[in-house]
Amino acid sequence: MANGGIIGPTTVTSFGKNTITVKTSSGCISLQPGTKIIDAAVVAGGGGGSSGGGGAGGLRQFSNLSVCGSVPATIGAGGAANAANGVDSVLVAGGTTYTSAGGGAGGIRSPGTALGGDGGSGGGAGTDANCANSGGCGNTPPVSPPQGNNGGNAPSTFYQAAGGGGGAGGVGANGGISPSGGDGGAGGNGSDISPNFGTGVGVCGVIAGGGGGGANVPAVGGGTGGAAGPGGGGAGKGPGSGGAGTANTGGGGGGAEHDPAPSGGGAGGSGVVVIKELDKASGVWSMQEQLDQLNNGTWPKVLISYSLDYLVVAGGGGSGSNACGYASGGGGAGGYRASGYGPSPLRGSALPFSNLEGGESYVVTIGAGGSAGSAGGSVSRGNQGSNSIFNVCGSAPVKITSTGGGHPGPSGTGGSGGGGGSGGSPDRFSTEPGGAGNTPPVDPPQGNAGGSGGHASGGSASGGGGGATATGSNGSTGGGAGGNGGAGAPNTILGPDSSYAGGGGGGNNNSNTPTGGAGGGGRGAGSSQTSQDGTANTGGGAGGSYSGSPPGAGQAGGSGVVIIRAPSDRTLAVSPGTNSTSTHPGGDKLATFTVSGTLTVS
Repeated sequence: MANGGIIGPTTVTSFGKNTITVKTSSGCISLQPGTKIIDAAVVAGGGGGSSGGGGAGGLRQFSNLSVCGSVPATIGAGGAANAANGVDSVLVAGGTTYTSAGGGAGGIRSPGTALGGDGGSGGGAGTDANCANSGGCGNTPPVSPPQGNNGGNAPSTFYQAAGGGGGAGGVGANGGISPSGGDGGAGGNGSDISPNFGTGVGVCGVIAGGGGGGANVPAVGGGTGGAAGPGGGGAGKGPGSGGAGTANTGGGGGGAEHDPAPSGGGAGGSGVVVIKELDKASGVWSMQEQLDQLNNGTWPKVLISYSLDYLVVAGGGGSGSNACGYASGGGGAGGYRASGYGPSPLRGSALPFSNLEGGESYVVTIGAGGSAGSAGGSVSRGNQGSNSIFNVCGSAPVKITSTGGGHPGPSGTGGSGGGGGSGGSPDRFSTEPGGAGNTPPVDPPQGNAGGSGGHASGGSASGGGGGATATGSNGSTGGGAGGNGGAGAPNTILGPDSSYAGGGGGGNNNSNTPTGGAGGGGRGAGSSQTSQDGTANTGGGAGGSYSGSPPGAGQAGGSGVVIIRAPSDRTLAVSPGTNSTSTHPGGDKLATFTVSGTLTVS
């Protein structure tokens, strides 16, 4: 048969460009003109928690559904707190109805009525202080493959704790037993649908986690609430109210328990429907059909591949304030990780991305600098810097995490971190070691240890914070100078040679002024001086405070930064507008993130 110039049988084609739509409220999903086939994931509302954790809403995935024009979807609500099941979610495609069942409610704390509810995943059993109780049954009504798992049980002994709700990827854990109060069972794991539907749904693609069970909290002590099931489940508590399931994940609500009366459980998370409009153009198609799809912009695109160089620096550690006589160490620099540029021993490999259509987005987190210890005449520790991450929803080797810099002392060992914290000055005639760098360990290393602090009759001198390329210097014993901060790393990813991730200088009790490490490390304080913050968007550690009278206040670490460099044939876009793009004189494209946001590469 002739088909516009091609001889042979035609095949059903779909030109959906693999577009993914996440439907979070009931209504119709409009499809592209060329879409004839879809994949779908349907998640129901999670069950409400009470004493037991709520079960996750049922999760069902469907492949190669025939469609035309639009498909109606009903999004199930999460179950109300304290023993309500979640509501079903429904998709209608090609005249066929596809339903996922609402999650089972968590069992309440009441003799004889503490069973977990049945549903897509079962609710965890509640406690009644005397009898064992069973979690609800998952995959109710039964379908194949199963849409969920059973809830956890509650044991029969006094001081029992409640079971966790089941999740799409695993059963809820049983409640524990202890004379001081049992721990609630963890919620069951959710399921990762990101390989087919991307990371823009649920928690980086993971959905339908169960709610944690409530703990038993008698007067003699108390257990802890069950952990939330990954994928939007709410955490169990004890005492206190359970956490709510995350909206549009189908997560079960967390359970709560407080002897003698229960606190409020958490509500279940609402459901969601995800559609992927498929590209299927194999076999033989007519020339006219091909021309129509080209004109509509729905013909499959040529796949692209590229590599990205990166600089990812975490937030630097903050320094503490101290009582008279004891100086604070310098904050550790934020972890430094880079490829392509900077010192060769610290260069990792560029990130490879292949077989993509273009327009992919990558979530970026910029770590805050650690906050300062509060002033007021007493010892107050600074805080660790926060992590910076490129491609938050990705996985190794194309996800890069740099760890926040360690917080220093005071009056003790420095805290560990990406670049390590320095040693604080101890309240005795001894030295205190600096915190370890490169924690957790990565290769190449992301930072170095802080210097140790010394103390003798002449006063105290604290160590400098570790930097990207050098350890912090030790504070001298005998009341001498505080240690200088460790040097950061120079890097030319933007073109000019700039340094990042310098450690903060340690504080002391005399007129010395310990320097911060190159790359944003703050100056340490001597007699009657003020130490410095780490420099913003360098990951520099904070300078340590003066130990005289009145005691000096701590300072904040510098925030982190993420810079991406792409080949010249790529286009970069960033959000929000605080971040920026530019072009290197050699043609490469650059994206600089000073606040958390999203990078799109096409």
